[in-house]
Amino acid sequence: MLAAYDAFWREQVKAYGQADIKGTDLKKYATKEALGGAMGDVLVMKKAGTATTGAPVHDATVTSLSPSSSTAKATVEDCLDISNWKTVKKQSGKVQPFPTNQPLRYITTAKVEKWGNQWMVTKLTPEGGRTC
Repeated sequence: MLAAYDAFWREQVKAYGQADIKGTDLKKYATKEALGGAMGDVLVMKKAGTATTGAPVHDATVTSLSPSSSTAKATVEDCLDISNWKTVKKQSGKVQPFPTNQPLRYITTAKVEKWGNQWMVTKLTPEGGRTC
């Protein structure tokens, strides 16, 4: 399950880096709110003419697991460090500053479900008030 979570982040970073989900496997690892959130972010970035460079660093742990005959579910808690994941203007490459109230290390909680043989991130909740 953590491998699928890591793959979700890898594909999300790729999508944000090009401000487009085309050419990524994001739909292979995310669905529901998590996929919708990433697609919404990409749309905002595309309209603003921005993309990201670098990548976040994270340290994820499974905090709950509910195996079930129908759909196994899990919760993943992650310490996300975005200090090297910069937003830039695509035309100029100029780095856009983080908002002044943006923590650079904070907890992100993910809901993950097993669909067939594949774990999928269904919801991603950044908890900026919980630093790590």
